[in-house]
Formats: sequence, C-alpha cells, structure tokens
Amino acid sequence: MATTTGDASPLGHVKQSQPLIIIASSLGAVFEWYDFYLYGLLATIITAQFFSGVNETTGFIFALAAFAAGFAVRPFGALVFGRIGDVVGRKNTFLVTMAIMGLSTFLVGLLPSYASVGVAAPIALVVLRLLQGLALGGEYGGAATYVAERKAL
Repeated sequence: MATTTGDASPLGHVKQSQPLIIIASSLGAVFEWYDFYLYGLLATIITAQFFSGVNETTGFIFALAAFAAGFAVRPFGALVFGRIGDVVGRKNTFLVTMAIMGLSTFLVGLLPSYASVGVAAPIALVVLRLLQGLALGGEYGGAATYVAERKAL
C-alpha cells in the first residue's frame, strides 16, 4: 500500500505579518482606552474647567455624564464602522477610526474652559466625547474582525 505525504497543515503556520497585525490592532485599542482612562482619572479637573457654572457635585455628575456619553454611542460606532468596514475594507476603516479618535482627543486638549466661552465649552466636550465613543466602538470590533480575517488567509 502506497502512502502519500500531504502538505503540512496551514493551521500551524504563522505568517510573518500576523504578529505585526495583532500588535498594530492591539495598540490601537490600547491608545483609545488610554484616553478613556485619562478622562475618568481627571474627572475632577474636567469638572472644574468645563462645569464650573454649577455647584461642585452637579458639575462632577455632569462630567461623569459626559464620560458615559462616550460609552453610550459605542454600539452605534460598531454598527456604522462595521458596515463601512464590510464595504470599504477593515484596514482603511481602522485607520479612519484611529484618526477620528486622535483628532477628537487632540481637540479636547484645545478646548477653552467654561470661564472663557461659557456653555459652549461643555457642549463641545460632550460632542467630542461622542465622537471618541463612536470611534472606539468602530475600532474595537473592526480590529478584532480584521485580525480574525487575516488569520484565516
């Protein structure tokens, strides 16, 4: 009886680009979660800068509500950018979500305080937090799907 030797199973083979893809996708999530961590850590300072028009407790609640707004839109980010990733491609969508997150984080750093522009400051802060949440929702699921799709290739 003759036996033939087949090719080695491709499941055990790791391409050289796969670790780079995993690292890049992971770093994207780390950078975006770092911003959420910083906001939570600096909530009392954000209260003083953006919500000083009300008493301290109410301002802190408003700062936490702005923090929560970023989490509230994450599922919508996954829906929107998930669909865009299906149509345009995961890599480009991943880069767009990273750019949105980076730009909105940068703009939060440039926001004037409540003392300078009044109620426009907290409104701008909430809008930028919503953009950050949207980007994080799209990036997180998109990066995981991109890694899974690249592993299958």
